[in-house]
Amino acid sequence: VVEYMVEGYRQGITPNPDVMCNKEIKFGLFLEKALSLGADYIATGHYVRLQRKNILSADRRTRSSGERSLSSTARSFGDQAEQSAESAEKNIFSLRNAKDKNKDQSYFLWTLTQDQLKHCLFPIGDYLKSEVREIARRAGLPTADKKDSQGICFLGKVTLQDFLKNYIPEEKGFVFTTAGEKLGEHNGAWFYTIGQRRIGVSSGEPVYVVEKDVKTNTVVVAEKGDNSVLYRKEVELTDVNFLQPMTNDKLSMILYTRIRYRQPLVKATLIKNQSSVISHKLIFDQPQKFIAPGQSAVFYLKSGELLGGGVIV
Repeated sequence: VVEYMVEGYRQGITPNPDVMCNKEIKFGLFLEKALSLGADYIATGHYVRLQRKNILSADRRTRSSGERSLSSTARSFGDQAEQSAESAEKNIFSLRNAKDKNKDQSYFLWTLTQDQLKHCLFPIGDYLKSEVREIARRAGLPTADKKDSQGICFLGKVTLQDFLKNYIPEEKGFVFTTAGEKLGEHNGAWFYTIGQRRIGVSSGEPVYVVEKDVKTNTVVVAEKGDNSVLYRKEVELTDVNFLQPMTNDKLSMILYTRIRYRQPLVKATLIKNQSSVISHKLIFDQPQKFIAPGQSAVFYLKSGELLGGGVIV
């Protein structure tokens, strides 16, 4: 995960280590190890809800009463554990946003697959964070009043830039405005991300990073009022994954998406490229601000069901 993050910044993108950690560690190595030891399921503290849809094997139609929540109760665990291998093959699993919309972590789980989801439990998806704290308090757990974790878990008490300096050397470069005016200097284009505000240069108005070039080691900034360069109408995606098998070959579909954690869902059209290394294009109904290559574009239904996602190019 560290190598992925460092290499991403070195190449000039903004990687998402939380997504990669879930993919490679929690639902990769950890899940594989648990299953190899004989476990049936792993349970994690992600704020997300898992649901099972029972599919009729004869005609593949979803049973009208077959959708059941698998998120919080011991009864759900017991019901799931009693399934036979035969019936498990007829289940399609989906993820939905958590009851606590401020803590929902479905955004970071778009890389998961059916083979992983059928071994997962998310016990706190149907609880508010305040309710989880109260349960912990009644149980006498010291974490009841522990501060929420912030940022990247493996960094510790150090800023991202200071952490990256252990792997990527500082190198002075210039900061330019969109008009080409030299505004100041920076310590390395790879340390910054699109939309970043505080970069150590002064101007009459707040400025935001809108472009960076690691080859020339330059950063371009724009003032808040310069809307034309802050927004993008469409993005290209790679490494697209859908949690559920797609039952049709549609070249385009309308869905809801977010390009940043906790961003409100926005309507967009996902278009599949038939002959390109860039597998999909995402066109927003309304232009979106501060889109950073390397970050995740995550797809949802309007109901809050997670469909999948991809990496912004």
